[in-house]
Amino acid sequence: MKSAEEIMEILDAYDLTGSFRDAGELAGCSHHTVKHYVDRRAAGGELDQTAARLQLIDEYLPKVEEWVERSFGKVRADVAHEKLVALGYKGSERTTRRAVAKVKASYRSGRVRVHRPWVTEPGMWLQYDYGDGPVVDGVKTVLFVAWLAWSRFRVVLPLRDKTMPSVFAALDVTFRRLGGVPTYVLTDNEKTVTVEHIAGIPVRNQQLVTFAEHYSVVVHTCVPADPASKGGTEASVKISKADLVPKDTNLREEYASFAELEAACEAFCEKVNTRAHRTTKRPPIEMLAEERARLHPVPARAHTVAFGTTRMVPANTPMVMFESGQYSVPHTLLGATVWVRTHGVGEDEWVVIVHVGDDGPIEVARHRRATPGTPKIDDGHFPPQPSGPLDRQPRAKNAAESEFLDLGEGARLWLVEAAAAGTPRMRVKMTEALALAKLFDPVEVDWALGHAAVHGRFAEADLSSILDHHARQPGTGEHRASEDSSLTQGTAAWARLGQRSTADGDGEVTR
Repeated sequence: MKSAEEIMEILDAYDLTGSFRDAGELAGCSHHTVKHYVDRRAAGGELDQTAARLQLIDEYLPKVEEWVERSFGKVRADVAHEKLVALGYKGSERTTRRAVAKVKASYRSGRVRVHRPWVTEPGMWLQYDYGDGPVVDGVKTVLFVAWLAWSRFRVVLPLRDKTMPSVFAALDVTFRRLGGVPTYVLTDNEKTVTVEHIAGIPVRNQQLVTFAEHYSVVVHTCVPADPASKGGTEASVKISKADLVPKDTNLREEYASFAELEAACEAFCEKVNTRAHRTTKRPPIEMLAEERARLHPVPARAHTVAFGTTRMVPANTPMVMFESGQYSVPHTLLGATVWVRTHGVGEDEWVVIVHVGDDGPIEVARHRRATPGTPKIDDGHFPPQPSGPLDRQPRAKNAAESEFLDLGEGARLWLVEAAAAGTPRMRVKMTEALALAKLFDPVEVDWALGHAAVHGRFAEADLSSILDHHARQPGTGEHRASEDSSLTQGTAAWARLGQRSTADGDGEVTR
């Protein structure tokens, strides 16, 4: 086969001489060769095309086209070959594969989806999607990936799940990181967004509607099972998973805690948002500074759904139930409504309780995960408890009891000990004590009551007997140590130890 330069020389020689033989002598080839290339030039290259030959599969092509149409271009060549053999086809499987591929290409030629370049506007569109996150402490996580269309700014947050409180909390964090709220939000048809489709029209979740009204944003969903309608986040999810999920390709180790995963997501966002994007040739964080002027302000308070599931605090017990566990809240919230959600996984999992009051949302409690039958209690959430059955203190209920208890601590002690001993006619004895307090010094009566309580003397005349004995004692009736006297026992009795005892005239025995 001649090269391109040789062919050009042959044609040039023919144009110069006008003779096949002369041109062949000048070009150093046969005059038949000269004629071939001259005729090919005159025919516009059509002579190079080989003639189509009949093949064994030609008579079966209508059937192959039928199978491709019925399967919407998804029928496999090996399956088609088996069906053709059953119909009497004698050709090879290789010929079948070529025929099926040719029919499929013809089928798709008129059905190719043509993508028009999307020219975005600043502050208009935010897309978000989810990706399978890494396993932390045996629990699978979710990666929430948001993508601001114009600036290409990305926000990646780890979530425990895709429940409504988790998703709305992630959106609130995203808006605050962006510094504003876009006009539209585009996402998939999750149950948190779309309840159902009627005649192809998505029916929005009612809680999503209130969320969108709170942030002044319009939520749209893509066509079901059509990832191409939100390709920005699809690519962002793919890149995020490739970098954050431990694989052999990124050599990333397993995460020891949920907090470590959160730190990795923040580091990833900082990396991708500070380097130049391949489309805009500018770092997304610089473009975000320009786009913020087109974003709407973020409400000062987050939507309550972002705080979790609502729970009503009972009127007499500051405990709330959440996922089969009990958790304490401050007793000042009795009868109030709180929001409960979880944050983190494994050892880093917390149950967060938020109350929205006049001053806005405030986190009022944070507990570790409770198990059924083992509530999580913070002693600071409860007021000082009244005295229990082991430490009950007397409290006056009427004037007589108040007057008796006013005598002092001795009277209180007498009341407690006498009641414990089951003393009969206690009220009569309390009245007698008050009468004695008018005849004697009330301090002496209180001392006598305390003395009687210590020694268990609760009979009728015990109190007056103690007062009488106390009054007959010299001084105050108390023995005190001094320079002339001691409180130690004397040794005079030991002097007679060992002496014989003798009986006197009266029959008494002396030692």
